[in-house]
Amino acid sequence: MSPTRLDMVVAAEQSRPLAGPLPSSTEASRRPFLAPFSSLLHQVPSMSDLQAPLRPKRKKVFVDYLVQFRWIVVIFVVLPVSCFIYFKLFLGDVKSAMKSEKRRQKEHEENVKKVVNRLKQRDPKKDGLVCTARKPYIAVGMRNVDYKRARHFEVDLSAFRNIIEVDKERMVAKVEPLVNMGQITRYTVPMNLALAVVAELDDLTVGGLINGYGIEGSSHIYGLFSDTVVAMEVVLADGRVVRCTKDNEYSDLFYGIPWSQGTLGLLVSAEIKLIPIKEYMRLTYTPYRGTLKELAQAYADSFAPRDGDPSKVPDFVEGMIYTPTEAVHMTGRYASKEEAKKKGSVINSVGWWFKPWFYQHAQTAFKRGEFVEYIPTREYYHRHTRCLYWEGKLILPFGDQWWFRWLLGWMMPPKVSLLKATQGESIRNYYHEMHVIQDLLVPLYKVGDALEFCHREMEVYPIWLCPHRLFKLPVKTMVYPEPGFEHHHRQGDTSYAQMFTDIGVYYAPGPVLRGEEFNGAEAVCNLEEWLIQNHSFQPQYAVSELTERNFWRMFDGSHYEQCRQKYGAVGTFMSVYYKSKKGKKTEKEVQDAEAEILEPAYAEEA
Repeated sequence: MSPTRLDMVVAAEQSRPLAGPLPSSTEASRRPFLAPFSSLLHQVPSMSDLQAPLRPKRKKVFVDYLVQFRWIVVIFVVLPVSCFIYFKLFLGDVKSAMKSEKRRQKEHEENVKKVVNRLKQRDPKKDGLVCTARKPYIAVGMRNVDYKRARHFEVDLSAFRNIIEVDKERMVAKVEPLVNMGQITRYTVPMNLALAVVAELDDLTVGGLINGYGIEGSSHIYGLFSDTVVAMEVVLADGRVVRCTKDNEYSDLFYGIPWSQGTLGLLVSAEIKLIPIKEYMRLTYTPYRGTLKELAQAYADSFAPRDGDPSKVPDFVEGMIYTPTEAVHMTGRYASKEEAKKKGSVINSVGWWFKPWFYQHAQTAFKRGEFVEYIPTREYYHRHTRCLYWEGKLILPFGDQWWFRWLLGWMMPPKVSLLKATQGESIRNYYHEMHVIQDLLVPLYKVGDALEFCHREMEVYPIWLCPHRLFKLPVKTMVYPEPGFEHHHRQGDTSYAQMFTDIGVYYAPGPVLRGEEFNGAEAVCNLEEWLIQNHSFQPQYAVSELTERNFWRMFDGSHYEQCRQKYGAVGTFMSVYYKSKKGKKTEKEVQDAEAEILEPAYAEEA
């Protein structure tokens, strides 16, 4: 195959010096070498390069035009309805916050009793498997909740959206599973407190982040969202309500619930670690150039000092790779109000509706050089919410323009659930084939290899990078560090945790943008096999092509299956593979799952 223009750019850059930060704005005024690099920036757009096609052209079909003009539905239907829902939820949150903690606890106990009574009404011989009553499209993820299209027994958890208690002495917040990140930061940040890991998007819920996975720029210190949980209150299949911690009699359940997708029991509350914070985030934007592997190394150096000096580790870190040769890595430290307001400091309130989208603002570092600014802490936490990272550019092609931001930017973002509810089956299938939303959890030392693989298979840009620790736990959970990692002393690793990175691949692939043929299912299959071969993981919110056997090649099911049997989940809750499987579930699949005698697929050998 002939090299693409992006490949030629990479080859040209390989002949240049190793990756390094571009000069600061003051240095740029003294040094002329930014001029040729700025011309390179014009040659390589911020999104996947629209170059001469190298694959056969794909003929347009009717659904292409539905997707192209979908912005009409978004502006006139999705955005107004989203605003109404956001306002309604906000009023509910305010009403909840006005209640005393004692009253919230009492309401919580009453709602738990309703769940227990509902479970006891189920007839295992007549009713389907248990799942929540939430509508199938109400989920922040690409995958539709197809398992609910088959026979099932619904349990309503919609009342569980209260912050029950904030204990400043224990530094723990007790919350219900439908509490979202926007709600909890609105409550705790004025106290100069926050969850140790605050996922970026407002709509992400505590239940989803614990039962699935959650990450943030502080995860290189605290791990995944589930690693910050102190205790969980769970309703089991038989109606028992248990409180599980890492060191009580239900410790096996405590370690089994993360990544289980709610298939071991119904989570009804969680106690989560709080940390003290300050009013601002001092954020440093550093642009880099080089090959993908060089950009990956510069990213690792930004938060994992090679000399191991803990004073050099920032509070927050993320990277954004805009092209195969350009990246901006950001490091943040909490800062006081007094520091932020010192003479000469720049304060940027990125949360205002008319402000440039965050990823585009960060991209200005290529012209400005390295720069520093102070962002109000809560606005920093939710910096990607308005534009849904960069997905907003596909949903509303002109949404980043100044006139739209000023006129209608206050309505952003559209609710993901409404986008899914209004897309229809044809558009949904189109997105599964012609669009990528995947997170890859990869060991830090393999990030460069993963980036090169993604470029060859998908050619999606920008790419998001966020490091996280994967802790060595007393039991082998579904995701776990590489065996013996502690003996290799690789960059970022410690004796108790291996450093991984979430590589976020969200956008239309380059071939799709160029109107070429693209096989999305094949690309995802290849990606999943690469992850399996490299001890890496795919979060289950994404569209997956994994067979059951490959699912258990990627994840370890031993502890999970032991919990399934011990706590009576088999025959009551569907298995995690069944729940994550792509496509509609048939009645026969439900019956097979209910009658299943556990013969774990992960034990099979080819």
